Amino acid sequence: MKILVTGAAGFIGFHLSQKLLELGHVVVGIDNINDYYDVSLKYARLKELGIDRKNAEIFYQETNSSTYDNFKFIRLNLEDKEELFKLFTTSNFVVVCNLAAQAGVRYSIENPDVYIQSNIVGFLNVLECCRHHEIKHLVYASSSSVYGANKKVPFSEEDNVDTPVSLYAATKKSNELMAHTYSHLYKIRTTGLRFFTVYGPWGRPDMAPILFVDAISNNRPIKVFNNGDMERDFTYIDDIVEGVKRVVEKPVEDREPYKIYNIGNNDPVKLLDFIKWIETSIGIEAYKEMLPMQMGDVKKTWADIDGLINDYDYKSKVNIEEGVAKFVEWYKRYYTNKEIHYNERNYN
Repeated sequence: MKILVTGAAGFIGFHLSQKLLELGHVVVGIDNINDYYDVSLKYARLKELGIDRKNAEIFYQETNSSTYDNFKFIRLNLEDKEELFKLFTTSNFVVVCNLAAQAGVRYSIENPDVYIQSNIVGFLNVLECCRHHEIKHLVYASSSSVYGANKKVPFSEEDNVDTPVSLYAATKKSNELMAHTYSHLYKIRTTGLRFFTVYGPWGRPDMAPILFVDAISNNRPIKVFNNGDMERDFTYIDDIVEGVKRVVEKPVEDREPYKIYNIGNNDPVKLLDFIKWIETSIGIEAYKEMLPMQMGDVKKTWADIDGLINDYDYKSKVNIEEGVAKFVEWYKRYYTNKEIHYNERNYN
């Protein structure tokens, strides 16, 4: 199957591309490689996929992988409608997996314009390309942040999501509405996946897991918001990728055009317990700087994943102890003798 993966240099996009390639699918990856966080990590992910940095830095150039015969990469902005249409016209994609987006809850409060361009305009361009090129299935990343101020747990796909507490969440809710409209008008089959706090090797350096591991490893204090009274449905990257892969591979001809699924661990973990697992894996006790709740944050996330279980036989397999240990092991390997500086933009 020929699959387009947008955001292929990103955390989830990289892992998904690697999985699909190993299964024998033909994958074209695109990414604009923006500098929201250290681009060297993005290029390092691409290197794992066999893409040389010098080639990847050039916009609109198609680069063949030196590792996978079935992978090509193109640096491209989703907002560039003309170039995106050219790619769709010549590529004959069967499935599109849209994981590209401007990430970050708190950053969206400071820089709203970039979220509208990337997450709204860019997603519209993807929908238009799917409409005009008879794409069989569009799978796209939504987020647990759409639940916003929802007090009911666990979060269900049937819950009202009209109370986002960040612009990032509002753009993801908008993506779901836009997909519903295109599914209704043009019978495009779309599946939105609401990701719940993904962590693991090659993770984003602005997220809490790396911020915590880096600070503890280097004897710096960690920032613990809401005085630690928070819970997250931490989900290991391998479980996320397995779920996305199942959605991508399963035929959709006989199902309703529009679907939304939660994809998470269905087992919320207290933030202070998550920190304890990191301390155990590193062997150092953290110095914690207790802080109030931040704008755009929510106290608890918890995924009801019955829909994904019923339709795709999905089950998360990696528990928090195993996942944190694997993540810390990767961190130590990747950042050995490497000076890093983090921008603390987002813990969600």
